[in-house]
Amino acid sequence: MEEQKSDQISRPDRSTGDERRHTGNRRRGEILEAAILQAAWDELFDGGYTHLTMEGVAARARTNKAVLYRRWANKAKLVAAAISKHVPRPTGDVPDTGDLRNDVLILLHGIAQPLQIIGAETMHGLMVEYLDKDMISSFPQRMHPGTESRLTTAMMTILKNADTRGEVKLDTISPRVISLPAVLLQYEILTTHEPIADTTIDEIVDDIFLPLVRA
Repeated sequence: MEEQKSDQISRPDRSTGDERRHTGNRRRGEILEAAILQAAWDELFDGGYTHLTMEGVAARARTNKAVLYRRWANKAKLVAAAISKHVPRPTGDVPDTGDLRNDVLILLHGIAQPLQIIGAETMHGLMVEYLDKDMISSFPQRMHPGTESRLTTAMMTILKNADTRGEVKLDTISPRVISLPAVLLQYEILTTHEPIADTTIDEIVDDIFLPLVRA
C-alpha cells in the first residue's frame, strides 16, 4: 500500500476514467513519463522487441494507450526513448594510446558495449523500422541524440593524432571512410542478428579500415 501511495500526486483528480482506473490519482509530466519508459524497458527485457506492444507497456505502467501515443507516435520511438534513458551513453573520451590500431579498437569496443546491452533482436527491429521509414541515418541519434556526431568527432581526433605521428595522411581520407567502422557495426547487427564478436571488430579494423586509411 505504501508503494502505491508514493506513485500518486495529492491533488484534485482531472484524469480520464481509463487513467483513473489504472493509476488512482493521475501521474503527470516526468513522473508519468519515467513510469512509462521503465515499463517499456521491462517489457523489452521480458519479451523482446517483437512481442512488445503499446498495450502491454500501458498495462505495465498502469495507464492507457492514448497516454503513450500522445508522447510517442509508435513502438519504435517509445523503445528508442527507453533505450536512451536506460542504456549508458558513450563516455566521449577519445583513446590516445600512441597507436592508431589500438585507439580505433578501443573506440569501437566502446560503441559495441551499449549495443550488446540493447541486444541484437531489439537493434534489428529498430533498424528495420527506421529503414522502412527511410530514416536509417537518424537511427543513432534517436537513441542518444548527438551520438553520431560524437563518434565522427572521436574518429577524427584519433586520425589527427595518427597523422601527427606519421601513421596516416588525414587530408587523403574521405569522410565516408572515417564513418565506415561505426556503419559496419550497425550493418553487422542488421544482417546477422547476433551480438558483435571481438573477432568481428578486429576484422573491421584490420581488414577494412586500416588498409583504407593507410593507403
